[in-house]
Amino acid sequence: MPLTDTAIRNAKAGIAPDGRLTTKPYKMGDMAGLYLEVAPAGGKWWRFKYRFDGKEKRMSLGVYPEVSLKDARQRRDEARKLVAAGVDPGENRKAQKLSRSVQGANSFEVVAREWFAKYKPGWTDGHSSKIIARLERDIFPWIGYRPIAELKAPDLLACLRRVEDRGALETAHRALQNCGQVIRYALATGRADQDIAAHLRGALPPVKPSHHAAITDPKKIAELLRAIDGYEGSFVTKSALRLAPLLFVRPGELRRAEWTEIDLERAEWNIPAARMKMREAHLVPLSAQAVRILTELHGLTGSRKYVFPGARTNGRPMSDNAVLAALRRMGFAKDEMSGHGFRAMARTILDEILGVRPDYIEHQLAHAVRDPNGRAYNRTAHLEARRNMMQQWADYLDKIKAGAEVTPLLGQAA
Repeated sequence: MPLTDTAIRNAKAGIAPDGRLTTKPYKMGDMAGLYLEVAPAGGKWWRFKYRFDGKEKRMSLGVYPEVSLKDARQRRDEARKLVAAGVDPGENRKAQKLSRSVQGANSFEVVAREWFAKYKPGWTDGHSSKIIARLERDIFPWIGYRPIAELKAPDLLACLRRVEDRGALETAHRALQNCGQVIRYALATGRADQDIAAHLRGALPPVKPSHHAAITDPKKIAELLRAIDGYEGSFVTKSALRLAPLLFVRPGELRRAEWTEIDLERAEWNIPAARMKMREAHLVPLSAQAVRILTELHGLTGSRKYVFPGARTNGRPMSDNAVLAALRRMGFAKDEMSGHGFRAMARTILDEILGVRPDYIEHQLAHAVRDPNGRAYNRTAHLEARRNMMQQWADYLDKIKAGAEVTPLLGQAA
């Protein structure tokens, strides 16, 4: 007889339908191969018995009451249709489960995190943290769970439009660039068959070029230097401000400086490749003025890891906003001066006023400089010339700060 809901609800573990006591599972048959198996612990499992290729097989259809009698019969009927079509329903289920597993393993987020882990060792900490934060905030919540091979260009564009709509157009372009790198990695590893990011070229409005605000007028540079000398904030921040124009390294390189990298006797700062944007070790000759500032600061932070430790903890460097905030406190607006602006300042004056060879300047800025054969210069290339340049630069800053008559830049009034 077909099963009924009442008979199923009344079925008890350890008591067979004929009233016999049993310590084993027992079956309650329905129709067309469907039966309910009652376990000794009380669980009730739907099973479907069928024959395929001359062999008797069974497959589970779920647990009662989560799967009702009606649902179990529907699942049985679907399985019977597969058998009639020459498909083993048990093997078909395994194949579908495997497919879902593979799709999950090849979701956009899984592939992106694999790509990120592979290339992160070649990036600076700041660069890598920005990339993963961008993906986690703007991409993963929307398409991270989707199989990367199934994504279409409009799916990715919808994510980028959300970023664009909040006014972060440059971030949208960077997100597209990162997604393109992930997708090309998926192509190379056989998990995608088209570069949907390439189809989005021109889909986003272009970003208007912008430059880091910088003071390059010698008279205004002198005012900035005097303002730094009069800064009344923390001594650590003031020291960073005083060194920023002398060393003109990138802001992240300055604030993460470690005492083990600095040799005050040799007047050198050796920045390891891991912290450089171009992933090549960089040597910064220290002028006499820079050595004096560092020697004074060593008395305060020399026993710690970082030259400029954070205000709240010695285990981290100072905030990336510390120098910017100090510039704002001194009255220099966002569109007037930035942390990167010290680099543009040095490059402009060294070239246009002090007449230093451009390749010396570019090398000291840690830009990609090639020799006549196309090879990258090593970190000690032109070292003596660069030592002289750094001292000449420091002496020039001292002179204009003290009020010496300055030579205006070409095109500027004297």
